[in-house]
Amino acid sequence: MTTPTPSARRVRGRTVRLGAVCMAAAGLVTVGMATPAFADSDQLWIVAPYETVVPTAAGPGQEPATRTLGLGLYHDHSGFQVTDGRLTVDVSGLAGVAEVVWPENCAPSGTTAVCSVPEVPLTGTTQVPLRIRAVTDAAVGASGRITYSATAATTMEGGQLTAGEGYETTVKVGTGPDLVLEGPVSAEGVQPGSTVPVPFSVVNHGNQPANGLQATFYATRGLDLGTVDPRCTSTPVGEGGTVAPFTRVDCAFDDVLAPGASFTLPEPLRATVAPYAYSERLDINVEARGGVEDLAPGDNGTGVDVRAVNTADFAVRGAKASGAAGETVKAALTFRNRGPAWIANLRSGDPVAAVDLTVPKGATVTSVPEVCQPRTLEGDWYEGGRTGAPRYVCDLPMWVAENQTVTFPFELRIDTVITGSAGTVALKPPYGTQPLPFDPNHRNDTSMLVLNP
Repeated sequence: MTTPTPSARRVRGRTVRLGAVCMAAAGLVTVGMATPAFADSDQLWIVAPYETVVPTAAGPGQEPATRTLGLGLYHDHSGFQVTDGRLTVDVSGLAGVAEVVWPENCAPSGTTAVCSVPEVPLTGTTQVPLRIRAVTDAAVGASGRITYSATAATTMEGGQLTAGEGYETTVKVGTGPDLVLEGPVSAEGVQPGSTVPVPFSVVNHGNQPANGLQATFYATRGLDLGTVDPRCTSTPVGEGGTVAPFTRVDCAFDDVLAPGASFTLPEPLRATVAPYAYSERLDINVEARGGVEDLAPGDNGTGVDVRAVNTADFAVRGAKASGAAGETVKAALTFRNRGPAWIANLRSGDPVAAVDLTVPKGATVTSVPEVCQPRTLEGDWYEGGRTGAPRYVCDLPMWVAENQTVTFPFELRIDTVITGSAGTVALKPPYGTQPLPFDPNHRNDTSMLVLNP
């Protein structure tokens, strides 16, 4: 197995928010990217940001603001227990740039410290919150670096794991506003028709004021934000269906946020949960107006889930067609979401489900919808082209509204007349074999395509 270098692992990319489905969204993920683990192997990884910016003091006689770097360890393989993690942090490269305050689980010696992680988890979380700030006389634009190494004990053969080399964080000294969005939190078990509070605030942790604030909200269709504020405008967003899957709300506020100041809406933000809501999402992003660059834009946005107690009855309907040998007949398979909830995979972009057709014996498919892929009878990829396969899997869209129908028009040539030749039409999850968790009625998940009934 080829192991990627730490420089290739440190940045996974940008977090996917609702805005990213329609447009680009921000938010840097700074944990390492794991490779697949084999049954007899494990790998130790270091969680550390690729870079961070620390501001100079906001004014004479003031201390520079402090940042917290979320450091930690994790490993790949659930079959092994990994303990006694030791993360070595070397800050010698910060001379003249920044200084650190070591957390309690770190034992410093000069410019290095060994930080203890007694139980190393399987996911990248913060176990070592390292506080860092610019030195008093640091110049704007100065930069330094922190380097890391790590070991841990494991129950696998050999008993020791060592993280790869090359982990580091670049620390830069900057000036400007640093808006940080705080709250809200996700909500589970919400009843359709109810209203949920989604309070949030914005704090300027930078050393320069933000002269005005731009806030953008993306709400999925099942959440109604109402009139957020008279200074806001709402726009339906999204194409490819009968209704818009999002609402985008843009707000422009003239409030000046001095360093350390906070902002909240004049009236607390609330969302009404629609009768057709199921798995909903609200994303919020803020930035200073006037094109002023934020010192650390990765904490300017957040997303919360609102999960409603609801169901959606997915159903499929087959078709009947008749013809003589050599004739081509049309057969349209139909999917319907009977509701009451709409279903959407807006973050992943995956289809909500798939319709699986087994072609009736004695016939050959000659025309196939674009979203349908040919398969062998066993479900493997069919190598003979798009037509003529014995089975087809048709992807539904990534979202379907309540009471929405989707039709898959096929054309089949009848090679041999077989009275009542039937092929199965079945609703399938997009991946795996587990039943769709929101569908309470599986009696209408299958139907038949019958030729010459």
